[in-house]
Amino acid sequence: MPNLFGLLKKTSPSISPDDILAALGKVLEPEVNRDIVSLGMVKDVACRDGSVSFTIRLREAGSPLQIPLERMARRAVLAVPGVKAVEINFESSPKSQLRDTTRLNLDARHVVAIASGKGGVGKSTVAVNLAVALAETGQRVGLLDGDIHGPNVPLMLGLKDEQPFAFGEQIFPPSAYGLKVMSMGLLVPPEAPVIWRGPMLHQAIRQLLRDVMWGSLDVLVVDLPPGTGDVQLTLTQSLPLSGVVMVTTPQEAALADVIKGTEMFRQLDIRVLGFVENMSYYVCPHCGQEEAIFGPGGERLSGQLGLPLLGRVPLDPGVRLGGDTGQPVVVAAPDSPAGWALRQAAETISSTLRNMPSPALAFPGYKVYPELNLI
Repeated sequence: MPNLFGLLKKTSPSISPDDILAALGKVLEPEVNRDIVSLGMVKDVACRDGSVSFTIRLREAGSPLQIPLERMARRAVLAVPGVKAVEINFESSPKSQLRDTTRLNLDARHVVAIASGKGGVGKSTVAVNLAVALAETGQRVGLLDGDIHGPNVPLMLGLKDEQPFAFGEQIFPPSAYGLKVMSMGLLVPPEAPVIWRGPMLHQAIRQLLRDVMWGSLDVLVVDLPPGTGDVQLTLTQSLPLSGVVMVTTPQEAALADVIKGTEMFRQLDIRVLGFVENMSYYVCPHCGQEEAIFGPGGERLSGQLGLPLLGRVPLDPGVRLGGDTGQPVVVAAPDSPAGWALRQAAETISSTLRNMPSPALAFPGYKVYPELNLI
């Protein structure tokens, strides 16, 4: 693809290193989302007769960030009036080593899993809306679709026709509604089933965690597959979870399964932050009366498990429509009963996380940047 900035003929009486640094100050380092000048990554800037040269210092030799940084830096500098040619050199710290592929490419203050004891309770719908609601508070949020067999997150966020940007062995996730999103549904055609056994599932999950350039996040929301199987164990044991949010509906069958799921996480020594009751009630559009179609259950379950009921989401056609059209209800109808319930649940989760230490600080091999202003 031609570089349109390079095709423009620009004239300027002189170019100074300050002009180049000002241009490079708009180039962001993808992992920490800060400009490369303030991070001290730019050195040896020289300008002569329209030709510019400088060096970008990387944290590690062979960094996968070299290619995108070179593209962004070259484009930024060629946009400076008078620049005709750009030479970019790269170097790394002498102490740096090649990337350890066993480590996560993730810098998240908190990781929250959204789980359910059974399918069909709207877990992915709740996960998507909670993630979007958290992002709307100004936090940096990522959403990982851990349901390899039934990845619905791209459809619910309007990303079904998007593809991640890949270079080398690294993947940059697409964004929607302020979220960084990764899902198997972005990598395989919608009509193609994923027919994999356990070992292949485990490898896919580890690659989604290791090879995706999530960058710096306040919260990573992980949409777990339903149930209490191998995939749930792999995800929960591969991540430093701050906690889990359980999703259920009021039926007795769903309540029984959410009790089993809660017990699984307690045995794994993972904190359960609470649960969201989906399809909790129906509001008659004519008289406004609430009807518990599937029966009461959330408050009783809260008392039985000793867990907070984070929200009661009504049975609302707008929730279904938002999932089908890629417009989450917290965006499309934030003041509706469903939108309000999900936003309140997100605020409660955010408040809980704000008062918790980050498990990532004690997770071996987990990259943390304490100088960043996280929650």
